[in-house]
Amino acid sequence: MVRDGFYYALALVGAAVLLGGLAGPWFAAPCVLLALFFLWFFRDPERAVPAEPGAIVSPADGRVTTISTTETDGRPRTRVSIFLNVFDVHVNRSPIAGVIRGVEYRKGQFRNAMGEVSSELNEQNVVTVEGEDQSVIFKQIAGILARRIVFNKQVGDIVRRGERVGLIKFGSRVDVIFDSAAELNVQLGDRVCGGSTVLAHMPKAVVADLAAVGVEHVRGGHS
Repeated sequence: MVRDGFYYALALVGAAVLLGGLAGPWFAAPCVLLALFFLWFFRDPERAVPAEPGAIVSPADGRVTTISTTETDGRPRTRVSIFLNVFDVHVNRSPIAGVIRGVEYRKGQFRNAMGEVSSELNEQNVVTVEGEDQSVIFKQIAGILARRIVFNKQVGDIVRRGERVGLIKFGSRVDVIFDSAAELNVQLGDRVCGGSTVLAHMPKAVVADLAAVGVEHVRGGHS
């Protein structure tokens, strides 16, 4: 469980004790129920993380609401959007293994995270992870209820595929942007689990080519 759950629950239990003493047990009941909800909401289950090369896993639980083509640095990329409702696990995980190359927090609005405009207009944290065979961008996007985005890593940190990296509190959205050569493994409407559902695979030939380029780049950098 994420420790935030204990903080919320303890505060509500304290309020329940106070209300129960002043006004009776029926007035304390809503606080107790809310405390139980927060303990459940901030659950953090273990996940079996796929080990196959080139796999891109979902950074969050939720439902796939958009699969589209976008462009970054003049290159076509695939974007998969995942909507998290208030009942989903809200712990976020790294989609690939690699190094955190960029973290950019952008202030913005708090529109419905189901809407397409939320991808650009809503408050969000944009993270770039560079692996041996690919680079993936994922966005933690606030929604109507999500008013706080937590990211626990810094630029230069090494992360494992499926490793816990942060949290979005309450309803929200995550966008995952990756190479258009990747072979999709999900469809619109699919339910996905953070750290365990494979969103896409980089083709083996592309992985091998990129790995070779990476090796040559490293060799060249030390010559």
